[in-house]
Amino acid sequence: MNQLNLKDVTQYVEENIGTFHQKRIERLNNLRLKTVLKKKNPYLFKAKHLLTANEIVQGIADAYISSGEETIFGDWLEGLAIFINQKVYGGWKSGIPNIDLEFDKDNIRFIINIKSGPNWGNSSQIAKMKSDFKTAQRTLRTSNSNLIVVSINGCCYGIDNRPDKGNYFKYCGQEFWEFISGNKNLYIDIIEPLGHKSKERNDEFMESYSKMINKFTRNFITDFCKPNGEINWIKLVEFNSGKKK
Repeated sequence: MNQLNLKDVTQYVEENIGTFHQKRIERLNNLRLKTVLKKKNPYLFKAKHLLTANEIVQGIADAYISSGEETIFGDWLEGLAIFINQKVYGGWKSGIPNIDLEFDKDNIRFIINIKSGPNWGNSSQIAKMKSDFKTAQRTLRTSNSNLIVVSINGCCYGIDNRPDKGNYFKYCGQEFWEFISGNKNLYIDIIEPLGHKSKERNDEFMESYSKMINKFTRNFITDFCKPNGEINWIKLVEFNSGKKK
């Protein structure tokens, strides 16, 4: 085990956080109004008494952005966790399907599936993770039948007061970051570096966001509003739910 140097963490974040912000903008630029309108409930718009194109466009855009950011940043945090563990325990990104990180400690091989937060999946998704853990253990023991393998579901934020799940452990928030680094304060120490140039990056994002909102609002008015400016609900529902002619 090596002592974690926080300067290494800061340097990694500063060199790589731009990837997260760039992917946010790329996802925004790839968004198409009619594609996302097809996936939304038009009856809900009416029930909420939304009266302007801008309200509808901004609502669906913000929901799309929020869900995407969770995934993008979760993937980024996974990379940070692997980097930190590599520095401390010599861990590595696993080549086994659906296992993110492997490392050895106290003659135990730990295999880790990393998620953003504790409430990441339904029962079938959790069952799939358990199955992946079993498959990974069999794979590792093929070459070393005496290998002790422990499975971990690591969550970058949150709390789980019952970490022992029987055939795997679930470590969240402080417990997870301490587990992979040996540093009980790491979950707090990483806060400041994550803000590196965040204002400049977010200003760039908001410029792209504003352009998208304006463009989509114009398109929505053209396609789904009457000449007097009123939303044409029949046309919107037909587009969303009507049978193909």
